[in-house]
Amino acid sequence: MDFYKSSAGNGKKIVTVIPGDGIGPECINAARRIIDAAGVPVEWEERQAGASVFRQGIASGVPHETIASIQKTRVVLKGPLETPVGYGEKSANVTLRKLFETYANIRPVRELPGVVTPYSGRGIDLVVVRENVEDLYAGIEHMQTPGVAQCLKLITRKGCEKIVRMAFELARAEGRTGVHCASKSNIMKLTEGMLKRTFEEIAKEYPDIEAGHIIVDNCAHQLVRRPEQFDVIVTTNMNGDIISDLTSALVGGLGFAPSANIGNDVAIFEAVHGSAPKYAGRNVINPTAVILSAVQMLRHLGEFASAALVENAVLVTLEEGKARTGDIVGYDRGASTSTYAEMIIANLGRQPKNWQVRDYKQLKLPQVTAAPDLVKAGSRRVIGVDVFVESGQSAAELGHSLEQIVAASALRLKMISNRGTKVYPAAGTFTDCVDHWRCRFVLRDEREELKDEQLFLLLAQVSARHRWMHIEKLQEIDGEAAFTMAQGED
Repeated sequence: MDFYKSSAGNGKKIVTVIPGDGIGPECINAARRIIDAAGVPVEWEERQAGASVFRQGIASGVPHETIASIQKTRVVLKGPLETPVGYGEKSANVTLRKLFETYANIRPVRELPGVVTPYSGRGIDLVVVRENVEDLYAGIEHMQTPGVAQCLKLITRKGCEKIVRMAFELARAEGRTGVHCASKSNIMKLTEGMLKRTFEEIAKEYPDIEAGHIIVDNCAHQLVRRPEQFDVIVTTNMNGDIISDLTSALVGGLGFAPSANIGNDVAIFEAVHGSAPKYAGRNVINPTAVILSAVQMLRHLGEFASAALVENAVLVTLEEGKARTGDIVGYDRGASTSTYAEMIIANLGRQPKNWQVRDYKQLKLPQVTAAPDLVKAGSRRVIGVDVFVESGQSAAELGHSLEQIVAASALRLKMISNRGTKVYPAAGTFTDCVDHWRCRFVLRDEREELKDEQLFLLLAQVSARHRWMHIEKLQEIDGEAAFTMAQGED
């Protein structure tokens, strides 16, 4: 596959560089100096995003000039961006990932020489592969009642297939032998369960890779107890956000945590730490995370020798400990950002004594159809509806009212739940209810299918007495229930 789309007339590969906010420009400058000193054929096209753009009144934090540059170059090296209080609505970081469908966030975590942690000597060397554009990060939220908020957790088969294939392909490209899928599918059987089912299906196509599933909370537990057992971990967006920061802490913190946001068309490379404005302009920050993100970028560009050259220089510098930054030894006596970068440049061409750069191959990007309807059902039937009602009544009062409404209709009230627990008909439980009720109606004749006209009539009848905020059709897809039961529902 052609990973790189744009080159200058002089044969150099053009990369969009976004210096970012706070400490971003200092870190990016260090990485650029090292890459240039290594003789990598890269030409930088500098563009802006983040705080300065928000202050110009551009709500996304990403101007058209930056978007146009990325559309041309398809590769970005980026510093941290901030969303200042009072400016902008969405994170410019998230906006960039979503605009260019960089669906895979790849976070390598490796023990580094000279960076002492409680896990030193354990040989930690793993990668978290995090789905990057859907899940709760779709940001679809609504206030259901004045005191109840909802966020939609959207997990798609397409998103699962792309991230799972990416994890297995990355394992092959890096010579790794195992992939764990971390999910909360024991509780969220349809959403998180979709990742687990997709993983188990696709794993059969990679017999050379050992595949296993782990519940995400146990994964966190095991990462603290015995992190060296993991090689590649693939997971959903929210889980990946948490797990990847945990793994970074095992090897020294976010100052040593590079990342890549990979899509089939665009790749964005950035450190995962913030803009740390209190350190901005002081020349004291550790740029290692950005430098190692640039190393990932070089491999993406096919510059494997140059990537190894820079990574080895970083490892030598850390191993010898002659230029330790303030986050390691204290900011009052740590090496400056510029001195640290100069030391790495001086070490270009050297090999560390006790560390070795992994042998990398070109990453093969997953090819999944662009068709929106990736999954097609053989059969489907609507058998009922959940109507979400706002009411200050008790469960019994609301239940009796709804039963009166549907007494003469083709539907019956099956149950009412509150925050996922069945409260009507009463089961003798002690549920502290709020004014947000899921009211489940099903057809009296289970052989029939609910028609939209019947649903509209039900909503008209309910709204005559109660306030409702949304509905969900209850479907059977290929003969299986496509919805979950409430706690305590039969």
